[in-house]
Amino acid sequence: METSLFQATKLYLVTTTGLSRDALHICVGLAVFLVAAVIFRKSLRSFLPVLIVMAVAILGELLDMRDDFRVFGYWDWQDSLGDFINSVFWPLAIWSAVRLGLVDDGGG
Repeated sequence: METSLFQATKLYLVTTTGLSRDALHICVGLAVFLVAAVIFRKSLRSFLPVLIVMAVAILGELLDMRDDFRVFGYWDWQDSLGDFINSVFWPLAIWSAVRLGLVDDGGG
């Protein structure tokens, strides 16, 4: 079976960065969270950047699910769940800390 472009890109990122797949999910989740806040000019207290992280994580796991079915004949949903949690944990933690007033987001 031929590797999908999505899987090839993930393998390239793991190889070139030296990060594990789990660490890569954490970094991508944080990057999407911060970039979404900047692009949409939203405070870290806004839920929109978190929703965007969740949407990107779900899209990635849907692509993984497609490739799992194509290559293995089944979906490794536990792996997808772990990837989703790795991607959204820190954005949710930062958002929660700002919302609870534990951290000031500098928004005035």
